[in-house]
Amino acid sequence: MTKASLRYVVISPVRDEETHIEKTIHSMVAQTVKPILWVIVDDGSKDQTPEIISRYAQHHPFIRLVRNRATGIRQPGSGVIRTFNHGYASIGEVSYDCIVKLDGDLSFEADYFEKLLERFLDDSQMGIASGIYLELDKTGSWKEVVMPYYHAAGECKVLRRDCFKQIGGFIAAAGWDTVDEIRAIAKGWKTRHFSDLRMRHHKPEGSGVGITRTSLMHGEIYYLTGGSKLFFLLKLIHRMGTKPVMLGALALSAGYVKAALMRKQLLVTKEEALVYQELLWERLWTQAKSLLGSS
Repeated sequence: MTKASLRYVVISPVRDEETHIEKTIHSMVAQTVKPILWVIVDDGSKDQTPEIISRYAQHHPFIRLVRNRATGIRQPGSGVIRTFNHGYASIGEVSYDCIVKLDGDLSFEADYFEKLLERFLDDSQMGIASGIYLELDKTGSWKEVVMPYYHAAGECKVLRRDCFKQIGGFIAAAGWDTVDEIRAIAKGWKTRHFSDLRMRHHKPEGSGVGITRTSLMHGEIYYLTGGSKLFFLLKLIHRMGTKPVMLGALALSAGYVKAALMRKQLLVTKEEALVYQELLWERLWTQAKSLLGSS
């Protein structure tokens, strides 16, 4: 298989992205290896998002606009994936090797997908991957958003078709972009990000629903993915020192405790939860060795 024969489709769930969607479209149109199909699913935008997409679709046949009924209040997990699934159902019998979930507020270099797809060609066990993403800090500088080594950015992640099928696609729930990796690793696939491939994220995480709500959601996700209690305690201690001071830790804790008290059903099996716990402890051990080595 060569670069030219590695075919990929892209699905983008979007809503009210008129400020940023053209940046993403310009990046995709400029790609040295273009997708065979890019389905952009408009989830009931009230701004000019669909009109902008339609204008570009007229000149670029690989772009397809699909309309979806608005799902109401913005849902970072379930709503986004339901919209993604709506787009996935529309691709029909298109033959592809990789599938991409892409947000409508990113920009990246013209060879981004060419280079990323090469990593899949080089490693047959690569199941899920992405580059890293940058966000603007308060000084106006682009800074990397740090992720665990095994994590691919949910804003733009590539999945090998076989991996996507084996894990049953994405679950329509908050935490989908952790569960997919847990399931993939449990089935023997590799998941990771590549620091030499960069994306600019023009709308910071949590801006759509608020920092407090995002932290509440992250606490619930941690419970639902079966993370260990001791690691969560360490996570809370670390979060206490980040801004807004204490608020993030309190919201994170509240999300976890609420899910525990409600005895919500986990999104993973017991075996998959153990895989996740091993990943977390391996991550902590790696960080500890790095700190000891630099002291």
